[in-house]
Amino acid sequence: MRVPLSSVGSPRARRAVPAWLSHPLGWHSAPVPRAAMVRGALGAGPLLALGVSAGHPGPAVLAGLGAMLAGVNDRPGTRRTGVVHIGLPAVAGALGLLGGGLLAATGSRWAAVPALLVVGWLSGALSVGGPVWSAAAMQSLVTAAVGAGMPLPGPAWLKACCFLGGAGWLLLLRLLLRTPRPGRRHGTRWDGELEAVAEVFDALADALGALGGPDAEPARRALTAAQHRADEALRLMRLLSWPARRTGGRGSGGGSGQGAAAQAYRITERFGAATALCEAGIALLWEGRPLPRQVSEGPRRLAVAVREGSAPGALPSPAADSVQRGAFDRALLAAAVTFDRTSPGRGRGREQGWGQDREAEDTQVGTPAPGRTPLSRRERAHRARRAPGRRPVRPWHGRVFAPARREYGLRVALCVAASAAVALTLHQEHWYWLPATAAFLVKPDLGPLFSRVVNRVAGTATGVVVFTLATAVLGGSWWPVGVVVAGGALVPVATRHFGFQTAVVTLLVLSFVHTAGDTEATAARLLDTALACAIVLLVGHLPPLTDPRVRVGHRFAVALRRTERYLRHILDAPGAPGAVPRGADTVGIALRHAAYRALAEARATAETAVAELPGPHRAHRYDWLAALARAERIVDAATVCAVRVEHGVPRPPAAEIRKVTEALAAMADSLESGRDTRPPALPPAPRDCRSLGDVMHHLHGIRLLTTAA
Repeated sequence: MRVPLSSVGSPRARRAVPAWLSHPLGWHSAPVPRAAMVRGALGAGPLLALGVSAGHPGPAVLAGLGAMLAGVNDRPGTRRTGVVHIGLPAVAGALGLLGGGLLAATGSRWAAVPALLVVGWLSGALSVGGPVWSAAAMQSLVTAAVGAGMPLPGPAWLKACCFLGGAGWLLLLRLLLRTPRPGRRHGTRWDGELEAVAEVFDALADALGALGGPDAEPARRALTAAQHRADEALRLMRLLSWPARRTGGRGSGGGSGQGAAAQAYRITERFGAATALCEAGIALLWEGRPLPRQVSEGPRRLAVAVREGSAPGALPSPAADSVQRGAFDRALLAAAVTFDRTSPGRGRGREQGWGQDREAEDTQVGTPAPGRTPLSRRERAHRARRAPGRRPVRPWHGRVFAPARREYGLRVALCVAASAAVALTLHQEHWYWLPATAAFLVKPDLGPLFSRVVNRVAGTATGVVVFTLATAVLGGSWWPVGVVVAGGALVPVATRHFGFQTAVVTLLVLSFVHTAGDTEATAARLLDTALACAIVLLVGHLPPLTDPRVRVGHRFAVALRRTERYLRHILDAPGAPGAVPRGADTVGIALRHAAYRALAEARATAETAVAELPGPHRAHRYDWLAALARAERIVDAATVCAVRVEHGVPRPPAAEIRKVTEALAAMADSLESGRDTRPPALPPAPRDCRSLGDVMHHLHGIRLLTTAA
């Protein structure tokens, strides 16, 4: 796999740089997170200063460690997503510190090796569950090593409480110090959710405007990512709503009570409009024809209306020259009606019945009212179980011991346990650095292993040099506090590059250790980092642990299975048991979102796999990114099929539907098996349904791209 590298050498030389060599130089560009930098500066530093002034640096060090790791997880998003993205890993880290402290209290040093082996396997297996679970699993593993190997006074439960208190302090700062939102004069309690919904309309406008050009694919993926962020934000808005939402004063601003309920109702309705419009927009993207510029102006005006809390005004006139364009125009009209109905001063009192009287709304326009309250998880599961032809769900042990979870867990467990054994042999105290470093390095979802090793060595060396200079130049007992304040402010920016992040974290941890009394740790930490990198390179690249069919195939199979469920759901015959009227199809929307979310996770895994060091497996030669591009086209085609059926196009024959869904399931089974075997033979594509034929066409392409040479 060859990739261009814009920053190295001549054009011919750039094309010759392999991905595994160019990846360590990659830099993620993003706006400067000023609010997060302020929170980082106010996080660990004041806690450490409080402990030093009180004469109890040990608890302050643990609180500062909790605030530092919480700052690493302080990513852009709403306040409620911050509660989950910071809170869940913090709780997992406190539990890991508690377990490590209890293990250290037993006095059996070598018991840490089997303990970290078990915790490492669980950490790797849980990483498959998504980025939040991955962060929680990694924090629990790292803090378990720290709790077992870092000699600090106090009982284990007190150490865990100090760590949790530090993370809670940064979470409190996240709730109090909001990120300024462009285009809004007054902050409200739903600022983040409003911006997330507006970004969906903006991303749709960008995708429609990019049709036919070189930026079409990146714009379409940006649309999918914006939908995922908004969906997560609104799910957490409903889950973490404050009790005062339905009582209190009037108004539509950020106050409590009825005004807050009105705004929450408005956001939910307008996100429903965005969902319906995106579904119709995906059908236009599937056609691939360049569109007039005024088509993208409609979603752009809706984005402005979301931010301003107003009606969108005049929208582009319809021009239905195809079924897909007609569906888009009707969805745009439905969105305009929804925005007009939910504008401030309109529909007063309806917000108190948040989620009621939706059936009557479905008959007002040609398309269903998009602002439907999603079904509960129990209702969705019940309808899914009743769906005809539903494949049986695998038992829990089949999911826990899936090939990808086994491979991830075994890779992390072996590297961390081997590092702990080497560290215990070399050190009597402070042996935690080596297994903690291995835990950061070996996590498969954080990037290619070779790239992380290179950046880890460079970042650790940089942090050690800066800390050594600070020790030589600065004096007294308070200078580590200043270093922690400056480093905490850099943590949100440092997440753009693993080497930069490693340098900042190394500087912070050395400051913590110095404050705790270990003043001779600098050179030993650099040596431990080099040893951890060597262990991870050797153990992490063992042939049984590097098969891309296991790592990418699992994510790929999940995406295909969710696509199969979505396609089977939308093509249920009317009146069949479990069929859902399209006017209330919140289940179909949830299934489509799940399919696209799985594809995004599979693409991230594939991008990591193609940048790994070349291995002995033939699957290293597969073009996984091209196969995933075809899988994205499959979900697009399934969405087009749903739009066409909803707008009067006859349903495909049952035999064709069964042929396509069975082919999707067979391909998913082949990819998830983790074995280097030929994918199953596929039937020919249907001729009387263009979208289903497109599904089969891309399935045949995936089969060719994932066939053993």
